[in-house]
Amino acid sequence: MITCTVRYEIDPDQLPAFETYAQFWLSKIPAMGGVHHGYHMPHEGPNDIAYCHFSFPSLAAYEAYRDRMWDDPECLRAYAHAQRTKCIRRYDRSFTRPLFDGASADDLGL
Repeated sequence: MITCTVRYEIDPDQLPAFETYAQFWLSKIPAMGGVHHGYHMPHEGPNDIAYCHFSFPSLAAYEAYRDRMWDDPECLRAYAHAQRTKCIRRYDRSFTRPLFDGASADDLGL
């Protein structure tokens, strides 16, 4: 499994527009074979930084999603919304391998 973390620099004056954009992807990513772990919106601290995390079974599955996304009319509408509202100033993506299963100290031989 691979997790994509997106760090967004958003326009604080366009927070409702960004939330609309985020709500779309919360349902679209699962419909396209991924698992969405949610958006994390500004609260305390900087008011222009948001994060999202979603996973695909592999990097190849993520790349296939990216290819399909550019042919999907709903995805294109979401991108047009972000462009029209200028709710996203910039974004960066990073990829990690999640670790979900914990174990006791005894099980780990600690």
